[in-house]
Amino acid sequence: MATRGAKPKPATLRLVDGTHNATRHGNRAKAREKIDEAQTSFGKLVQPAGLKGEALKAWKRYIAPAGWLDGSREPAAIAFCELWAEFKRGPSRFPASMHGQMRAYMSELGLTDERNRAGGEEEEEDEFFG
Repeated sequence: MATRGAKPKPATLRLVDGTHNATRHGNRAKAREKIDEAQTSFGKLVQPAGLKGEALKAWKRYIAPAGWLDGSREPAAIAFCELWAEFKRGPSRFPASMHGQMRAYMSELGLTDERNRAGGEEEEEDEFFG
C-alpha cells in the first residue's frame, strides 16, 4: 500500500545537510546526543572483508565517505555495493526491478541528496547569470 508524501529523513541526515528545524525536530543538541548514542550502540560502519572488484570500489566511492552511516546500515550498504557490481558487469542485462532496488538502497543510505556529496561548493559559473 502506497503512502503519501516523502519518507521522513533520518535525524543524522537532517544535521548533515542543515535541514534540522528546532520547531519541528526539537533541540539540536538533544538530537546530536541521540545520534551519538545510536552510533556508539551500533558501532562504526566497517568495510566487510568479502567485498571484491566493483563492489569494493563502490564501497570506497560511496559508502566510506558517508560519515553519517553507522553499523545499523551495514546490510543495506553491502546490498547496494553488490547490486552496483552486478550493474557494472552488464548494464544491458540489469532489469528495471533491480534499478528500483538500487535506487531504494541509495535513498535509504542518504546517497541521493547532492548536498551530502563532498566538493559541492565549487560550481561552474554560468555565462548568463554569473
